[in-house]
Amino acid sequence: MTEKNKIAIVNSSSFGKMFDAHLARVGKLGPVDRFDFDGEIPGKELAEALQGYNIIIASVTPFFTREFFEHKDELKLIARHGIGFNNVDLEAAKEHGTVVTIVPALIERDAVAENNVTNLLALMRRTIESAAEVKKDRWENRAKFIGNGLCGKTVGVIGVGNIGSRVVEILHYGFRCEVLGVDPNKTALEIDIFGGKKVELDELLERAEVICLCASLNDTNYHLISKETIAKMKDGIYISNSARGALVEESDIIEAIESGKLRGYATDVLEVEPGRSDHPFLDFANIIVTPHTSAYTMECLEGMGDKCVSDCEAIVEGRMPQRAVQPISPYITK
Repeated sequence: MTEKNKIAIVNSSSFGKMFDAHLARVGKLGPVDRFDFDGEIPGKELAEALQGYNIIIASVTPFFTREFFEHKDELKLIARHGIGFNNVDLEAAKEHGTVVTIVPALIERDAVAENNVTNLLALMRRTIESAAEVKKDRWENRAKFIGNGLCGKTVGVIGVGNIGSRVVEILHYGFRCEVLGVDPNKTALEIDIFGGKKVELDELLERAEVICLCASLNDTNYHLISKETIAKMKDGIYISNSARGALVEESDIIEAIESGKLRGYATDVLEVEPGRSDHPFLDFANIIVTPHTSAYTMECLEGMGDKCVSDCEAIVEGRMPQRAVQPISPYITK
């Protein structure tokens, strides 16, 4: 069994680094190597670099495109160390016989929802700015950092799925917010169960004092937050994004920050990752950027790692792993 399998850990900054047991279990299946590629590496080049590896534990990058699969030798499994799979061409994976799995969304639910609200509060209360002032021995300047409270605000949550529904709960039950929810895939009753009210996007934009972005990225919501939608918002709104960077048009966010239309923007994601020190967001004290760490709690990472290891063990044994978003494969024998 071990002679027929080689495992590649690709672009993951956490798998196998926090919990030794994960790496030990995967190591029983075959040789394990770690790779760090440029997020935009061409498919053919990526395939050539991973020749001989038939199991991949993958992060949000690079992109496993049709070109990748056309040049790749045997590949039994791509196990995403996360809940998204937009960096894998599922149709090409199917044609190649590669199973693609993801982490169940419930594993990340609490961690990502907590971080959305954490970043929002840090933004509204100007936590990072004021903490930095203390380090400069400027305690007396504290009156410069008067922020805004979250309790009782009207908050719009865009995307009331697994994570968004938890954000609704936290805001409604924890902060006594009136929560407006937009999600075409949820009924009014489903949103009401978590403490929110289902509305159309225009009503949310017009009424919300705070907006939390929790939607998965698709063709219908790419750059959903843009100059046009920002124009419909109240003046001085706050936005927190823990979903996908491409939900917003970043240049329009900057324009709204400069004009004062947007009071602050907190984001754990960028349209192009990794972000660098020259990103224009970093020029503004009222924009908070964290490096896609919403799922980075010990509890969450342990659960994510357990799932990826179980997927690898299942595929080696000829069993179908759970949560396969591409389940068609000749390697499943049981």
